Order: sequence, then C-alpha cells, then structure tokens
Amino acid sequence: MAHLLGAEALHLEFPTKEVFDSVSLGVDEGDRIGIVGRNGDGKSSLLAMLAGRLDPDGGRVTVRGGVRVGVLDQGDTLDDSHTIREAVVGDAAAHEWAGESRVRDVIAGLLADLDWDGSVVPLSGGQRRRVALAKLLVGDWDVLALDEPTNHLDVEAIAWLAEHLKSRWSRGAGALLVVTHDRWFLDEVCTTTWEVHDRLVEPFDGGYAAYILQRVERDRQAASIEARRQNLARKELAWLRRGAPARTSKPKFRIDAANALIADVPELRDPVALQSLAVSRLGKDVVDLLDVSVAYPAETGGEKRVLRDVEWRLAPGERTGILGVNGAGKSTLLGLIAGTVDPTSGRVKRGKTVQVATLTQRLDVLEQHLDEPVRLVIERLRTSYTFGMGPKAQELTPGQLLERMGFQSAQLSTPVKDLSGGQQRRLQLLLILLEQPNVLILDEPTNDLDTDMLAALEDLLDSWPGTLIVVSHDRYFIERVTDQQYALFDGHLRHLPGGVDEYLRLRKVQKAKADAAPPRPTGGQTPSTPHVDALSGADRRTAQKELSAIDRRLERLQRDLDAIDVRLADSHDDYEALLDLQTRRTALTDEVGELEERWLELSESLEA
Repeated sequence: MAHLLGAEALHLEFPTKEVFDSVSLGVDEGDRIGIVGRNGDGKSSLLAMLAGRLDPDGGRVTVRGGVRVGVLDQGDTLDDSHTIREAVVGDAAAHEWAGESRVRDVIAGLLADLDWDGSVVPLSGGQRRRVALAKLLVGDWDVLALDEPTNHLDVEAIAWLAEHLKSRWSRGAGALLVVTHDRWFLDEVCTTTWEVHDRLVEPFDGGYAAYILQRVERDRQAASIEARRQNLARKELAWLRRGAPARTSKPKFRIDAANALIADVPELRDPVALQSLAVSRLGKDVVDLLDVSVAYPAETGGEKRVLRDVEWRLAPGERTGILGVNGAGKSTLLGLIAGTVDPTSGRVKRGKTVQVATLTQRLDVLEQHLDEPVRLVIERLRTSYTFGMGPKAQELTPGQLLERMGFQSAQLSTPVKDLSGGQQRRLQLLLILLEQPNVLILDEPTNDLDTDMLAALEDLLDSWPGTLIVVSHDRYFIERVTDQQYALFDGHLRHLPGGVDEYLRLRKVQKAKADAAPPRPTGGQTPSTPHVDALSGADRRTAQKELSAIDRRLERLQRDLDAIDVRLADSHDDYEALLDLQTRRTALTDEVGELEERWLELSESLEA
C-alpha cells in the first residue's frame, strides 16, 4: 500500500507539560485509524500535527505530493453569514453538486430535515455539527482527519456516518484518522487503533474490541501497570466477549485468547442481588405512568401532543435506555419520571420512598461551588459512601471516590472552575451519587469523557443499586449499562427487544413510508406526511391487541436471533453449521422486518 503521510521524531511541549517525545509513525492507503487515550494526553494535538494544523517543536511531518487532507475540528467553524447550502457547496450551481452521488448521499444522510436555503444562525449545536460534517464530506479527500466527529450527533446520524466512512473509498484506498470517545464507532469503522499515553503513541491491530484484548494482554505481561486500570480493562473485555458477539466476531479479535483472559472475571452485575437491594431501598412501587399523554401549546394555535397513551411501570432495579430523534419527547418523558412535568391526561403514580436525581446536560449543580476546591465540595456532603453489597461492599472516603473517577491527588485542591469539562462532569455525577437517590436519570452522561473514564463510570454504575434511566447518543454506553431499551415513535413508547439495531431498522422503515406517502389533501402539512384513517371503538381495541401481540412476537424473535449470534461467534470453523445458522438468521430477520413495518402502520392508525 502506498504511503500517504508520516511523522518522524515528533516532539511537542506546552509551558507546563511535555506532550510527545520522539514519536514516529506513518499512514498508508487503506488505513482506518482510531486514536484513543486519556483527555489531555495529546490526541487532538497529534491529529492537528499530522493534518498540518499544528507545528511540532521538533521532528517533522511529511505528506506525499498531491495528497489532499480534509480536517474536521472540534470547534464551530461555520460562517454565520451563510445559508446551509452556501456552507456545504459554496456558490456551486445546483446542476453541479446535484449531479454527484456523494454530495446527494451526504445531504440525504445528514441534512434531510433542515431547510437547505435557511441560515445557519438558528441551528442547534447538533445541527451545526451536521452541517460542518457535510461541508467536509462532500469534498474529495485522500485522507480524512476527524476530531470527535460524533459529538452532538444522535444514534441514527452516528450509524449513517459509520456506514458512509466504510464505503467512501474502495478497499485499500484513502485513509481515515479519527479521535473519538465513541467506542461503538471505533469498533465499526477502524481497523487500527493508536493509544496515546505517556508521551508516546502505541499501535494496536483492529478496532476497539481488539484493542481492549491486546491491552489486557499487554497489561498482564507488564507488571508495572497499575492493577486498577488492568482490572477495568479486563472487565470491559468480559462484557465485549460475553455480551457483544457481533463485535468480537470481527477480524483481529482472537476469541480463544479472550476466553482465557476473562475466565476468572465475574459477571458485570449480579442482577438478583441488585434488584433485591433496590427493593429494600424502594419497595415494590417506583414510578408508574398510566395512560399518560402530554401536550404543549402549538405556535400556530391549538396544541401539539408530544406523548400519547404511554403506559410504563418502572421496576425496582430496572436499567433502561431511551432512544428517539430530537423532539421525540425524551426530555418530557424524563420530566414525568422526575416529577418536573405534569401529564395533560392520565396519571403518574409514585412510590412513597422514591428519591429521583437527574444528571442533566447542564452543570447547574456546580455553580455554587465554582470557587471551592474539589475536596471541600465532596467532604461537605458525606464522610463515606458504600458501593456494592454483601461481602463485596466497599466503604469509600470522598478522596477514594474521587480517585476511582480519575482525579489525582493534586486535583483535589483545584477550584471547581479550573477543572476541565470532563472533570466537572465527573464531579457532577459524584455529587448526585452522594445524595444517595434510588432512581437515577442520566441525560447524555458521556459528554467530555474519554474511553478510560467511561469505563470507570460504567464500573461505578455496575454496583449502584437502584432504578437507572439513561438517554445517550453513545451506543456502546447505553448497551453496556442498561439491560433493555425503549424508543419513542410518534409519541408512543415502544419496547425494543432487538436494542439499538431494532431502533435503526424501525427508523429506516418509518422514513421510507413517509417518503413514499402521498401528500395529505388538507393544508399546512408537509408533502411527506402520510394520511392514516383514524380508528375508533372495536377497531381500535383490535389494533391495540395486535400491537401487543407483535411486541411479544418480536421479543421471542430477538431471543432466537441473540442465540444464533452467539452460536455464529463460536462456530467459526464449521462451514456447514455456519451456513445453516445464517439461513435461519436471514429467515428470522425477514420476519422481524415484516412485523416492524406492521407495528408502525398500527401505531400510526392509533395516533390518528
């Protein structure tokens, strides 16, 4: 493979820190490289040097003649005087950009819901990120250097981006360098992983799962590596092997070696013990949403119904992830559980002992502590905190708790206002846990955290005995810390036996149906809004029964698919068995698709 760019003896230092010392590496055609490491260790600086955005203090970066490098920065670089069209394709005439399949694909994948000729000024952070991505991806580049490309993107946009990058170049052509904390994305897209640590860059074959396997092997062989980091990595490897066969069947992940390494690693969580402890703290009643609907005043008059006939009984110890597009009603649903939103109709029944705490995307809880050192903030709340249960229970001091979440001794005296975004995020979570709630709501908890800190957070939550509700665009995190997922479609809450994959399939079906539907004859509707006849009386009850039956059937089908996936991962040497399993899997997948399409039809009929 041809060489595209390289670095020789790179040295970089800032006034208070030496970042890199004599780092040499290269990027060839066909490389798909994920860059991981702790926040502050130099991932973005490495990417900037390789892309020509930052000059090293020593050494040099060489780029082969004619190689075009496209860069996505973390910062917002859009010009507010532009429309979305001008930001993405400049002043090119419509026939010029519309004739290119790549441009059409990028626009359809990232910007279909935005006003093409509208200004970029009123766009949200996530929408601006999509426009910046589209601006880069419509270009013709030999190397793409992406710094946190999944920031502010939802699960659906991240899945589209992964698929686009996998098919953007032919095999053995182009190159990708990506810094991201999104571990699912790393595993889906990358074939090589660079770990930045201790002033050097260490390469590993494969994506994130393969990297974790090799890191565990490295850490076992190197006795000087601290035991805590090794145990967290082995625990994550155990989850990847036992709970994610689709990932660990990828090339570079050696199943036999992984099984040997995790032989003595216990299950991540003891669900029976956790539920028992949750019941003792909560009782049998948590929060019940009984036929709940929520509506808000619409800008054009009347009302807009956000949630419709939601029936959900939270159980003690339940761990649930919530999915849905922006505006689907996720925040409203969380508000009903937290008690900050009242239903328009229906009833919310709350257990007597329920104490709800919410980790929001804002850092409001820290505002009153900005000038105080970290140690003082923590010590004011509790002198100790208990993690785990029974013989495994640990009594931790505030200092030990902070250390567990990656704070170093010197940082305990640092004023809160001087902490990084990720450190403030971790401190915010610790303050909430120290209040000892029994229902915990996490709204986008992974923002600003690196992969090591995400593993530490997951480890912390494994021993937390309460009901956990998570909203997150981080697919890996939501699959790792929750036991089930639900999604909001057209105001209805839908259980997802097939998890995030099922959600993405349903969204494809939903969009295809909307695109194919004729325009409604009434005014004020977009051409893609399908017309569905309303149901009433006996027909409505029949549709509701069919909807419930489909849900039950989908759950059974998903269990069958999960069992087949496990057998596929373990039968890699038996060709006939693999062929038979794949045939059965295809038949089940086809049935799932048909049932999901029928579920959406019924859901739309009940909504009308």
